[in-house]
Amino acid sequence: MRTAEEMLREAMDAFDFGAPAVGALRYGSGHVNDTFCVHTQPDNAPCRRFILQRMSPVAFKRPDQLMDNIIGVTEHLGRKILQAGGDRDREAMEVLRPRSGEPFFTDSDGGAWRVYPFVEHTVCHQSAGTPELFAASGRAFGRFQALLRDYPAETLYETIPNFHNTEDRLAKLKEAVRADPLGRAAECRPEIDFIMARQDDCSVALRALREGKLPLRVTHNDTKLNNVLMDEKTGEGVCIIDLDTVMPGLVIYDFGDSIRFGANHCAEDETDLSKVALDVELFSVYTAAFLEGAGGALTDTEIEYLPWGAKLMTLECGIRFLTDYLVGDQYFHISREKHNLDRCRTQCRLTADMEAHWAQLQSIVDAYREHR
Repeated sequence: MRTAEEMLREAMDAFDFGAPAVGALRYGSGHVNDTFCVHTQPDNAPCRRFILQRMSPVAFKRPDQLMDNIIGVTEHLGRKILQAGGDRDREAMEVLRPRSGEPFFTDSDGGAWRVYPFVEHTVCHQSAGTPELFAASGRAFGRFQALLRDYPAETLYETIPNFHNTEDRLAKLKEAVRADPLGRAAECRPEIDFIMARQDDCSVALRALREGKLPLRVTHNDTKLNNVLMDEKTGEGVCIIDLDTVMPGLVIYDFGDSIRFGANHCAEDETDLSKVALDVELFSVYTAAFLEGAGGALTDTEIEYLPWGAKLMTLECGIRFLTDYLVGDQYFHISREKHNLDRCRTQCRLTADMEAHWAQLQSIVDAYREHR
């Protein structure tokens, strides 16, 4: 397959941007899709920008299913926002179909391209520098759940099968330990033992789903701060982006991944484990904001299980990093020897710190549940 730059003109010609396209440049810091910002110049009007992406053929084998999910969800969000008197152009992504009317454009190399209008006057932050910024992301992701509370999650395609199936992730780790293709298991014995001691935990959320305690919902599945566009003046969340992993799932996973990512002050691959700790205050701040944004969309049981979401998403990441290390670093990119093992150790340490504060986390959640 030719490079995205080589196919860029063909892709640009497939879309009607409403004005001549005067240029396109690589955009953003993502590592999955090829992303460009297209600049257009309408007559006697300011430049209008669009995001043009070639979807990764490695990550997404079925772009038709991926785009079916995204179009369904964005159109639903748009309707809800308009009904509430909001600004549809700023508060929800919108798919600009190619001239053919199809959900996406397929180039002569088989590459799949899509376009979204650029949401102007917004900022994308890579980390939460303040509690207020972290809270703003929580309100945005909570509102995402509120707007999608009546969307039939079962109609969405599972574009990445078993993405947050912690039982399946554990089974794959056990197989990697058994096979031990590179002879790495011996040095990982403390991490293996840590995870195996929590085998029952890996079934907590899925068991609750099977028993009907937790409802299946539309979930984002990548609720990092940089997937919320913030208004450049108010600092509030405007629009949730990067909907490639929107699938059926559990709301506690979305909540939990935000906590894993944002409620600590260390890098995901920190080697000094003394720096790895859960920030309980940030957990409280995010919980309050997330529930504020969600309104009454969550059930009492979902709120009760929020700490489990944080623990399971952290433990699951540790499992994934360790599995990848044992099989030869095939999935996650590494920049040093034992990089994935370092990542695993960080996640295990963060999981342990969550356990050390478990009663406190439950107390925080219970207080918000009682007073909502």
